[in-house]
Amino acid sequence: MKSTISNTLQKLSRRNEPYVFLVLMLLCVLIEIRSGQFFSSNNLVDIASAFAVPGLFAIGAFMVIISGGIDVSFPALASLSVYATTKFLLDVNYQGGVWLAILIALALGAILGAFNGLFIGYFRLPALIVTLGSSSVFKGIMQGALNSKQLTVIPIGMKNFGTSSLFIAKNPVSGLTSRMPVAILAFLIVLFLVYFLMRYTMFGRGLYGIGGSEISAHRAGFGVRNTKFIMYVMVGMIASLAGVMRVCMMQQAHPTNMLGMEMNIIAGVVLGGTAITGGRGTLLGCMLGTLLIVIVENSLILIGVPTSWKSVFTGLLIIIGTGVSAYQVSRMNRVRSVETVAKEVV
Repeated sequence: MKSTISNTLQKLSRRNEPYVFLVLMLLCVLIEIRSGQFFSSNNLVDIASAFAVPGLFAIGAFMVIISGGIDVSFPALASLSVYATTKFLLDVNYQGGVWLAILIALALGAILGAFNGLFIGYFRLPALIVTLGSSSVFKGIMQGALNSKQLTVIPIGMKNFGTSSLFIAKNPVSGLTSRMPVAILAFLIVLFLVYFLMRYTMFGRGLYGIGGSEISAHRAGFGVRNTKFIMYVMVGMIASLAGVMRVCMMQQAHPTNMLGMEMNIIAGVVLGGTAITGGRGTLLGCMLGTLLIVIVENSLILIGVPTSWKSVFTGLLIIIGTGVSAYQVSRMNRVRSVETVAKEVV
């Protein structure tokens, strides 16, 4: 019994999730002590609402990083797909529900994701270089071909979806109210589907295998090119869905307000224990790391920290997250080297 508990504790000590969870709880308690408002029902609802879109982006980024790649194009991809969708529906004076907007955005996201998947999966070009280039391409199409500008009016179906809520939370002290948007359900559904995919399917195992070693994954029978291509199509669809949720919740389509989110999202994924080199990480850790970033960005004002310092704290989290990930990877490589030498000696 003691040995089992000891082994479990040893395994937990080698993972990032317990440490991220501990830091998250300490931060929440600190904010509560300073403000007395963090654990109020309306503030928790506000955090959940603010987490929905970054959470969707983080799920897509997690899949890419697990496969050994880095995608910095998903904010531009989301912006282009949702802006084109919104503009088209406004031009045709669409008066229906939100489902058509979601379907069009998903289709555009799949096409744009396939663009990345083609060059990365089949032409075997570096993921970082390709997505840097495609990010510029997507922004160029939006600014050039679509002549993008802020759309202060969105289709009625998207507007109604953005204002609908599951419930409303009221703070009995301040009297402030916050609504839990229906969009949170989209996040939860995608989270469940990707969790099932990564944990119980050969496709998910293939992504982990490719991130560990493409050569080994190929020898094990995984179709590396096809798996990468399909993954980038899926990531494009998830990013586009996040874009639709963002526009619906904000009640306007701004062509640039999602640009620049990639570094915070990637930092949250890595902070949660996903190895920056791929092949190792959990969706739970990804969500914890992203939640930590979201809380830092949205709750510092509650403890009296000026919003101008937000970038400083976020930057420190990025440095710490990537530093810890790099250290763990180097430590694992040293352990493997020692084990290899020991086997050769024997």
